[in-house]
Amino acid sequence: MKPAVLITHKLLDTCETALDARFDTRRLYQAADRDAFLAENAASVTAIAGGNVSADLMDRLPNLKMISNFGVGYDSIDTAAAKQRGISVTNTPDVLNDAMAEITIGLMVALSRKIVPADAYTRAGKWPSGAYPLQTELRGKTVGIVGLGRIGKEIAARCQMMKMRVVYFGRHQQMHQPFVYYDNLVDMARDADWLVVITPGGKETERLVSADVVEALGPNGFLCNMARGSVVDEPALVSALQNGSIAGAALDVFEDEPNVPEALFGMDNVVLSPHQGSATNETRNAMGDLVVANLDAFFAGDPLLTPVV
Repeated sequence: MKPAVLITHKLLDTCETALDARFDTRRLYQAADRDAFLAENAASVTAIAGGNVSADLMDRLPNLKMISNFGVGYDSIDTAAAKQRGISVTNTPDVLNDAMAEITIGLMVALSRKIVPADAYTRAGKWPSGAYPLQTELRGKTVGIVGLGRIGKEIAARCQMMKMRVVYFGRHQQMHQPFVYYDNLVDMARDADWLVVITPGGKETERLVSADVVEALGPNGFLCNMARGSVVDEPALVSALQNGSIAGAALDVFEDEPNVPEALFGMDNVVLSPHQGSATNETRNAMGDLVVANLDAFFAGDPLLTPVV
């Protein structure tokens, strides 16, 4: 018999097809009555594909031993509860680094050159009435990266290609990195032209980019959030954008997704993206392959490829 795997939320079609071929899949996200579905399937499920796994869900699956998360971020999984219960957790790092770095640079360029409003200006037939206002370059600016992990390093490399100076903030200094390290985020924001936020989500980083950090960035500073909406004090950011305390923001994530603060919609100093950082065919297929590969390893009794717990 094939092992029973619970799919907690909709995954990529190619990923679900691969899971169907290998395992006895049960789709929680399709259940009309979640409680009845879990009561019927709980005893047979030994692994989960996907996220959104609370301690309560773990307790309702007495034979659960493995969670193969779709995504590098795993803040939707209660990893402390998983560890306490002896449940392994994996994620999908590295395969999305390039896609995340590409869109980060794209959003930064779009913001600094106001590509979106310039496009609207051209489409509206305003060009014959006068040239579009001058904007600013990335070249020569200092970018402070908040979280120099795998993705942060790829962003740093691309920022260097744009002739930017890279500095970074994190819990620890990375001795073999060639960038200036800050142990105080307010200080880094004060010294930087750009803040690029690429930390994990969760309680540890909630509102890490505080009102004080936003204020320190200053009226010529830009913020680009590629992490989680919870990492930035969103009301403080909106207020700073409204009163000109900072120059602009490029946002791929928001505090209450998919709801975006309406105040941002009328601003031409923001670029808004619907949490599509890794949303490419190439990357999502690779993420799905890694979800399946981790489950294959688990059921074969082999070492997990990308364990986090």
